[in-house]
Amino acid sequence: MDRRIFLGLFPLAGCARKSQLPAPPANVVPQLLPIRAEPDRIFRTTVCSRPFRAAGPRLEVERVSEKVVVHNYGHGGSGWSLSWGSSAIAVEKAMVHETRDIAVIGCGALGITSAILLQRAGAKVTIYAKERPPEVRSSRATGSWTPDSRVALSNAVTAGFPALWEKMTRYSFHTYESYLGMAGNPVEWADIYRLSNGESRHEEPGALPFARYQDRVSDLTPRGQELAPGTNPFPTKSAVRNSTLTFNIASFSRQLVHDFLIEGGKIENVEFHDPSELSRLPQKVIVNCTGYGARALWKDESIVPVRGQIAWLIPQPEVRYGLMFNGVFVLSRRDGIVVQSMGAGEMEGYNNPSEVPDRKAAEAAVAIIKDLYSRFPQV
Repeated sequence: MDRRIFLGLFPLAGCARKSQLPAPPANVVPQLLPIRAEPDRIFRTTVCSRPFRAAGPRLEVERVSEKVVVHNYGHGGSGWSLSWGSSAIAVEKAMVHETRDIAVIGCGALGITSAILLQRAGAKVTIYAKERPPEVRSSRATGSWTPDSRVALSNAVTAGFPALWEKMTRYSFHTYESYLGMAGNPVEWADIYRLSNGESRHEEPGALPFARYQDRVSDLTPRGQELAPGTNPFPTKSAVRNSTLTFNIASFSRQLVHDFLIEGGKIENVEFHDPSELSRLPQKVIVNCTGYGARALWKDESIVPVRGQIAWLIPQPEVRYGLMFNGVFVLSRRDGIVVQSMGAGEMEGYNNPSEVPDRKAAEAAVAIIKDLYSRFPQV
C-alpha cells in the first residue's frame, strides 16, 4: 500500500490540530426515529403486583422455631433498583451466624441478588422458589432506575430510613456499573425525554405522601436538561432530556441465574404456604425474599399491592431512548418496547391486587403514543 494513502486513512496521533476538530454543539439531540405505536404490534401484556410497605422494605431478623429468618422484601416499585444494596444488608445479617449453608426463598430481583452476594461472602446457597425467571413478578418490571418509586411513605418511616435508603441506593448503583458493556447489554444508559404541553398536574384526591429521596443521590445521574424549541423533533411545548440506567431484564436475569449456578448454587422448585413449613429445610439460616408473596406466606398485611401493567411492542433496534408523555411512560428495551400508563400518577394501581391484563387499557396507552408520533417530523 502507498505510504501516503495509509497515513491518509489513519492519521498519526497528534498530527490533527484541535482547530480541525470542531466541538459538538452543547445541546445536540441525535436523530430520533419514531416508535411504531400500533395496537397490532402489542405482542404481550403483563401485569405485576409491586410489594409496597409504608415503612419501607422489611430488613429484620426473626426466629421461626429453630430457624433464623432474615427478611428482605417490600420494596414497592424499587425492587431492581435497590436490590443489590438491600441484599447486602440482608447478607450481612445472615452471615453473623456460624453456618455457611444458607437458604434463600424466592428467585426474583431480591432473591437472586441475595444469593449471589451470599456466595461472594463464602456461603453455600440453595434457592427455594415456586418460580424462577422469567416467571417471577420482577421479570415484569419496566426495567428503569427508580430507587425511590413507592418505596415508603415519608410520614411512616423511621428517622434513620433516609440514610439507609441512600446506602442501599449507592451500593446498588455502583454494582450495576460492573454490568455495563457486557454481552447482551443487561444494563445500559438511555436518554429519557419528559414531554409536556404546559399542562399542570394536580395532586390526585387521596394521594399519599410517598417518600422522595433522589436529592440525596443527585451526584449519581445527570440533571435534566431543558431542550430549547427547535432543537428537538418532539411536537410539544417542552422537552426535558435526562440519562438514566435501564435494565434489560430478560438478559440481566439470565446473567444473574447463570452466575449463581456456575458458582455451585442450586435452585429447587418449592412452594411454601406457612412459615412452619420452613422446618423441613436443612439450612438453619434463611433469607426471605418473597416480595408480594410475603403478604400471604407471612400474613403480612403491611404489604399493599400496587398494580402495574405493561403493553409490550415489538422491539425496534433502531430506537434507543424512552419518554414520558401525557401519563404514559415508554422505554425501548432490547426485548421489547415498554408502554406503561401512569394516568393516576403514584396512585395508579394502588391497592389493586388484580393481575389480569386489560387489553383495552393497553391499547389506550399505545394510542396516546401513536398520536404523539403522528405529529413527528417525517424521516
